[in-house]
Amino acid sequence: MSSTKLRKRTKKGLIQLKPYLDQINDNVEKPDYITYDPVQFMHAFTDKKDMEIAGFLAALMAWGRRDIVVAKVEELLHRMDYQPYEFVKEYGPPDFNLFQTFKHRTFKPIDLHGIILSLKQIYSEFSDFEEFWKSCIVEANHQSRHFLAVFHHRFLNKSNDLVERTRKHISNPEKGSTCKRMWMYLRWCIRKNSPVDVGIWSLFPQSNLQIPFDVHVARQARKYGLLSRRSNDLKAVEELTDTLRILNPEDPARYDYALFGIGALNYELPLRFKLNKV
Repeated sequence: MSSTKLRKRTKKGLIQLKPYLDQINDNVEKPDYITYDPVQFMHAFTDKKDMEIAGFLAALMAWGRRDIVVAKVEELLHRMDYQPYEFVKEYGPPDFNLFQTFKHRTFKPIDLHGIILSLKQIYSEFSDFEEFWKSCIVEANHQSRHFLAVFHHRFLNKSNDLVERTRKHISNPEKGSTCKRMWMYLRWCIRKNSPVDVGIWSLFPQSNLQIPFDVHVARQARKYGLLSRRSNDLKAVEELTDTLRILNPEDPARYDYALFGIGALNYELPLRFKLNKV
């Protein structure tokens, strides 16, 4: 990327841009979006625990092309006999054989083994996954740490058989990660009144959600002056989310759909809104 300083859109410019982003968002955030996105695996169940687990596994595996991700999550849930909570609750050494031929990008059977053992322990200690997340937030507040860093540490330490390589699958903001998949999962679980996001948790207000940030979102955000920071890191996530809060203080993460639509679904903004060449 060029070293030339990026231009940032003024507040007045943001207000002018808002109706266009809202229109794209409304066009993208529709029920038919679910069919092509990993969020469909939360919609596939009615029990909260099944939804939590299916969504978490889908989010962890959400790398690359959506059709491939959907196919691999479908395969994984098939191996669980489409009963994710029962599978996690009853998981034992013989069940590891069910994963022996499973692979998705850098996910290997041993990674699933450690992650499922962590989930099993969590559900033995807490009423559901949301309660575990709440306890992580309480601990993070006491320690003045980012709650996703606390989640990273506590979740991985719940497993009694987890290899070091599995740790990379749970992102950690203290290591500079944007935590894109964790924020996407939280968006699925927390946003209310959405035709796509299920909103089964009341973990914290949706106004506190950060934008799920990847290279595609970053490119569009910089092009249209929503983001001036060049590094793809936690500070960039916070800057972009703060910009989007000017447009919608109560629900900044909704614009993830608009930025995805511009980047991946061929929606366009008027040329006059382009501020930077990226």
